[in-house]
Amino acid sequence: MADKKNRKNNRNNKNYDEDFNPRFKKQKKKVCQLCSDKNFVLDYKNADIMKKFVNDKGKILPRRTTGACSKHQRDITLAIKRARHIAVLPYSQD
Repeated sequence: MADKKNRKNNRNNKNYDEDFNPRFKKQKKKVCQLCSDKNFVLDYKNADIMKKFVNDKGKILPRRTTGACSKHQRDITLAIKRARHIAVLPYSQD
């Protein structure tokens, strides 16, 4: 009977090892590259920089993946669309 009470009390304790589930561990928040590094220039003519923000199928990666803030994610999207328009980046990969 005493074991049941201890288990119940331990469930409420966040440091209890049996309740730890690695699938739901807290992830480190990503920092916006453009905000943190003032020398980083986003240029639609530079395909190497643009490829960091596009997946292998040619889709624009979301903020949760790139770690960009909302302001810079809009700039990234605009730059990628401009690069596609002048054929620096393809619209899709086959």
